[in-house]
Amino acid sequence: MPPSCDTVPEADAADTKMADPKIIDLIKAREGEGQGPFTSLEFFPPRTDEGVKNLYARMERMKESTSPLFTDITWGAGGSTADLSLDLALHMHNNGHVANMHLTCTNMDESIIRDALQKCLDGGIRNIVALRGDPPEGQDEWKATEGGFTCALDLVKYMRAEFGDAFGIAVAGYPEGHPNAITELKPEEVENMTESEKKRCSVIDRVTAVCRDEDYKKEMDYLKEKVDAGADVIITQMFFDPEVFINWVKDCRAWGIDCPIIPGLMCINAYAGFKKMIGFCKTRVPPALEEKMESMKDDKDAVKQFGIEYGAEVCQKLLDAGACGLHFYTLNLEKVVYGTLDKLGISSGLLEQSNEKDAASMVAKGSAWRYREE
Repeated sequence: MPPSCDTVPEADAADTKMADPKIIDLIKAREGEGQGPFTSLEFFPPRTDEGVKNLYARMERMKESTSPLFTDITWGAGGSTADLSLDLALHMHNNGHVANMHLTCTNMDESIIRDALQKCLDGGIRNIVALRGDPPEGQDEWKATEGGFTCALDLVKYMRAEFGDAFGIAVAGYPEGHPNAITELKPEEVENMTESEKKRCSVIDRVTAVCRDEDYKKEMDYLKEKVDAGADVIITQMFFDPEVFINWVKDCRAWGIDCPIIPGLMCINAYAGFKKMIGFCKTRVPPALEEKMESMKDDKDAVKQFGIEYGAEVCQKLLDAGACGLHFYTLNLEKVVYGTLDKLGISSGLLEQSNEKDAASMVAKGSAWRYREE
């Protein structure tokens, strides 16, 4: 196993021995040994104590059954789950996961950021996802905190300046463009889209939206800045059209972005949640997928089964295109993940073992998505 870190400020030798390896080192080791693609998981902090207890059990089950390379825990909108996210990350680390904790700039001044990072360091966590973050619940516009940071790039720079190489840093990538960079088009503008814009545009409630080419270039330049500043892994925003991801990765390489790029895969668990997600993220939905979802929107079991089939189809296309791994946004559930891995042949018999009787407790605390079985 590769070393966990190079320089660990304010941590003694005993702490270092207990530290997680960095994700970038794990990926490089796999490549060096000729191992195939990996899987990884992402969970969010539940709203209730019962949900947290149930999540502990699910994380343990999924660790044993899927052997994830690493496991993410999110940081709620507006920093609303700061303490719980850190507690969950430490729990994961202490129970055999390689914990990858999200950290955002929202409602976080420099002292709070430093304290969170130091607690991670002291607790053996060596992987952070540096994000700007969503606005606090009830707010539509993101605003920087006084004495805080304005964007993920600021956070990456700060971590490298203050903590050196102690942490592996992942950042977000947006194959369709960040939602804030996506523009709703007028009818006459739709007719004048470029070929590249047509391939990544979305149509939601008959409104076409797209990250225009000039804004897409800014997005790519900014991603390159984050990597050049010290990010060593990219995990993408969710997408449902694999061709968008494949084309975007080619663009990343052309931009000189050479670090590992991990596709983030949102499991389709329910119709209403699917609609909420694509509206929130302005996500492109291939016409065939939209038609299928509309045809079964009142059949919960059929939607979940289709989520497995479509998830496996997308994953296979990504693997065929050379994806280094598959990162599943589990939504704190397991059935669709298990079914997808079974269909891919990565696992066998997991779907039959799935247990989602606790689904009602898996409601996100401080999440802008509020997604479960709705």
